[in-house]
Amino acid sequence: MESVHTVGIIGGGQLARMMYESAIGLGLEVKLLAEGPDVSAAEVVHDVTVGDYTDPATVKAFARTVDVVTFDHEHVPTELLSELQRDGVAVRPGPKALVYAQDKALMRMKLGDELGLPSPKWRICDDAAALAEFGNEIGWPIIAKESRGGYDGHGVWKLDGPGAASIPFTDSLAVSAGEQVQILAEEFVDFARELSVIAVRNPDGEAVAYPVSETVQANGICVETTTPAPMMSSDHEAEIQALALHIAKELDVVGVLAVELMERPGGEVVINELAMRPHNTGHWSIDGATTSQFENHLRAVAGLPLGWTEERQPWCTMRNVLGGARKDLLAALPAVLGDGGLKVQLYGKAWRQGRKMAHVTAYGADLADVQERARAAAHYLMGDDDVMEDDGE
Repeated sequence: MESVHTVGIIGGGQLARMMYESAIGLGLEVKLLAEGPDVSAAEVVHDVTVGDYTDPATVKAFARTVDVVTFDHEHVPTELLSELQRDGVAVRPGPKALVYAQDKALMRMKLGDELGLPSPKWRICDDAAALAEFGNEIGWPIIAKESRGGYDGHGVWKLDGPGAASIPFTDSLAVSAGEQVQILAEEFVDFARELSVIAVRNPDGEAVAYPVSETVQANGICVETTTPAPMMSSDHEAEIQALALHIAKELDVVGVLAVELMERPGGEVVINELAMRPHNTGHWSIDGATTSQFENHLRAVAGLPLGWTEERQPWCTMRNVLGGARKDLLAALPAVLGDGGLKVQLYGKAWRQGRKMAHVTAYGADLADVQERARAAAHYLMGDDDVMEDDGE
């Protein structure tokens, strides 16, 4: 395999920002194609091109300057990525894999129908009548999702009855953009908890999986992860890790694959969604694992051996910091860092209500203590609590 010296990242969000930090230790040069000059990663990467990631000329010109292309998000059109590959550009993950993270309907066909992997009941619905028919058949409530483009709770609806079946076809992101909408209808899974597992695979087929995380969502946004997932047997965790590794191999993923799951009360898991880039539910690994998901993603796309994924401490909780009452996070930082065992990652973003502004990570031997410290710090940074308690250390 040819050596990789320069990695091109398309997308300038916080994921690219954190990838850049890992690239330094690996001796990799990073070039960034950013949406604007002031986005998160553009504040720290020294070689930045500002341009439209959907414009063929822009993307092709950028790709000619790097050895391999990877992503901060999954929104680059697969047709454009296929053109890059035909031009001899290394694209990792490639478009044949990435399409299953871009299109939820194709993901269900591949994972559920073709591979027989655990999935909820589902159907593609072209109109409200078809959606109502699906709900009447399997029982209400149901979940409706835009097959493409939804994220962080956008483009996802819980529908309680046939009278709500028209909502996705009038309120969707696609409709608002003047595009045709395809809705994926799914069974409402009455889950006991949500889980996530991160797998990483390199071009030689070497693959590793991280410990399974329990995740907490609010309004469609991940607010907290705890790793390893509490009250999970080692055998059950190994089964979930094996599932993620199987998906990564079957889809020929190169880089990080995040598999989000729902666990039913009896312990059975069903696949919710996939992501093929470093993922919010893997942020704990920056400080809580031997090798972070960001370093392993870069190792994978550069064709390097992968690092160990074991936890450094028995428990690790990551808590997202969303835009709240406090607009100046830097002013609040000294109080938070009074907990010497707490780690903070600021994303360098302009404040906006509900926006992911940062995350905090706590780890240690006592689960309740770790969770409480992470939650207290996040709440303080958001301005929900103006008092940080002294932990006596």
